[in-house]
Amino acid sequence: MSPVELVARNDLYTDGGTAQSPLEIREMTVSYGDQPVVYSVDMTVRPGAMTAIIGPNGAGKSTLLKAALGIVPALSGRVAVFGRPLENARHKIAYVPQRASVDWDFPTRVSDVVMMGLFGQLGLMGRVRGLHQERVYTSLARVGMQAFADRQIGQLSGGQQQRVFLARALAQGADLYLLDEPFAGVDAATERAIINVLHALRDEGKTVVAVHHDLSTVRSYFDDVFLINRRKMGAGPIDQAFTVPALQATYGGRLAEGQVAQLALDAG
Repeated sequence: MSPVELVARNDLYTDGGTAQSPLEIREMTVSYGDQPVVYSVDMTVRPGAMTAIIGPNGAGKSTLLKAALGIVPALSGRVAVFGRPLENARHKIAYVPQRASVDWDFPTRVSDVVMMGLFGQLGLMGRVRGLHQERVYTSLARVGMQAFADRQIGQLSGGQQQRVFLARALAQGADLYLLDEPFAGVDAATERAIINVLHALRDEGKTVVAVHHDLSTVRSYFDDVFLINRRKMGAGPIDQAFTVPALQATYGGRLAEGQVAQLALDAG
């Protein structure tokens, strides 16, 4: 049992249901050695919205996401997914890690990677049936990768690999999608393809949370924003929380003048 669950209080959980926030984090603290990376952070994600987690390098963006999922240990914190403890709601979550964290030399085909998204339904010795194969190819088609189903994953470009991992998440049929820098190191065509899929998921009533670093696209890509620099610096709908003062506070006044001017212009 993780430290996150050990300190969970019953008042964070309810009987569940889609009316609950897809992801609630309370008092999350994570430390690497003696240095806190995330300190007492609260986060509530709005249902059916796309939320960007933004902040400077080393701000704890990816760490917060991984700690919420139990991938990295937390010193303290409480997590609820649709009003339920994390362990009771993992089937509702699809996670797309940073591409750099994946061993792309592992000898497996694209279709096999996507099939991994169905492990929760198949089990360790589950029999793959036609409906599972159909879901794999449908998911690949949504990201424009159906023609690469039999290709070795290591033979793909970085952008193609990222599309395959998104297809794996789609195959899960989750309600909450958590992505760690999905646009990092991909080409423009892949970025457009990914954001189109994510917007379609949102329009279907799904919830998307993504660690994001390109401030110039936050306003056009996302509905909500969560600002972090080890601590929570701000959160809310884009038109309320994605402001130049909030960004300067989050980034410690280190944004370039031209970047600030452009963000102010975009805000109207």
